Amino acid sequence: MSTASINFFAEDIVYPYEDQTNTRVWIEKVAEQEGFKAGIINLVFCSDSYLYDLNVKFLHHNTYTDIITFDLSEDEEMISGDIFISVERARENSGKFNVSHLHEIRRLIAHGILHLAGYGDKTDREKALMRQKEDYYLSLHP
Repeated sequence: MSTASINFFAEDIVYPYEDQTNTRVWIEKVAEQEGFKAGIINLVFCSDSYLYDLNVKFLHHNTYTDIITFDLSEDEEMISGDIFISVERARENSGKFNVSHLHEIRRLIAHGILHLAGYGDKTDREKALMRQKEDYYLSLHP
């Protein structure tokens, strides 16, 4: 029996993410392979301006970004948190990297889950490991 509660929301935009069932199973698999159980994970798809405001308010970064992850884990064996994804940035990134919009959204979801699992992306080495893990987990999405 799953203890996960993986939820999908939209803020400041209309974004019907249509692959929720497969994505829930996939997120649980990613968490499990990283040595965790998935707890309460909220995926919030939002506008650039909404994410920018969060970035300024909570992280004191005066820049646009494609994702912000807030770790709300209370149990060291379970990951929980809020993952905010800019749909506009994802669309822009998909063109830049020549991948589908859905592929880029999934990459950002994997990125957020990896942050909840303890991975960083500040140094070149951390970024390379993060990208490698994103690619691996993207290959597992049904």
